[in-house]
Amino acid sequence: MGTINPMTSIHPDAKLAQDVSVGPFTTIHENVEIGEGTVIESNVTIYPGARIGKNCHIFPGAVVSGIPQDLKFHGEDSLAIIGDNTTLRECVTVHRGTASKGRTMVGNNCLIMAYSHVAHDCIVRNNVIISNASQLGGEVEVDDYAVIGGGSLIHQFCHIGSHVMLQGGALVNKDIPPFIRAAREPISYAGINIVGLKRRRFTNETIAEIEEIYRLLYNCGMNITEAVAHIEAEVKANEIRDMILDFVRNSERGIVRGY
Repeated sequence: MGTINPMTSIHPDAKLAQDVSVGPFTTIHENVEIGEGTVIESNVTIYPGARIGKNCHIFPGAVVSGIPQDLKFHGEDSLAIIGDNTTLRECVTVHRGTASKGRTMVGNNCLIMAYSHVAHDCIVRNNVIISNASQLGGEVEVDDYAVIGGGSLIHQFCHIGSHVMLQGGALVNKDIPPFIRAAREPISYAGINIVGLKRRRFTNETIAEIEEIYRLLYNCGMNITEAVAHIEAEVKANEIRDMILDFVRNSERGIVRGY
């Protein structure tokens, strides 16, 4: 069974599962829902609009569902949704959405390390790691299994693809396609994320196929439009190829440059 410290403040309209644990000096406001098995440590603030899943762990100083740092926000109802089995370390901030999307979302099995910030209307999908002191601007999207190195700054509206490995201290102002490592200054393609893909049990054949697609995209002297058309013509259609091409085609900010 969970324990509620008597020195915490929980609004009577908040909905906590029976086995939630809450430490001292934490404040939980109205219009909050917290799922089974979640542990909220001391000195956490959870504002209206928070929806926190099962078996999460929220460390001291974290703030969930604070109002957005967006001058277009005018007090509209919105949410900050945290999935199951997700950890928010010390002093993490996750702001709720605005009228743009109405919600900020952090998925299942994520680890958001100390002092990181997830701004309004971001979508952080499942199994993502955001390392210490990284900052996500408004409406950033981070896809499954991406790893963001410590101290990274992600410009608003950027999209980081699945299985990306982003170097620490990165300044990101372009979209980062799936399966790659992104590094250097300015941020650019630095090969594919072989270590991460092997950890996720991608076969050697699939890894080789991903390498070939990015060789054609970045290293054959074609612009992005020409390279996409060439890959579509030369590489047999499959889930991996189509995921990469769809990402590139749908990029609104443009993708990071090559070497």
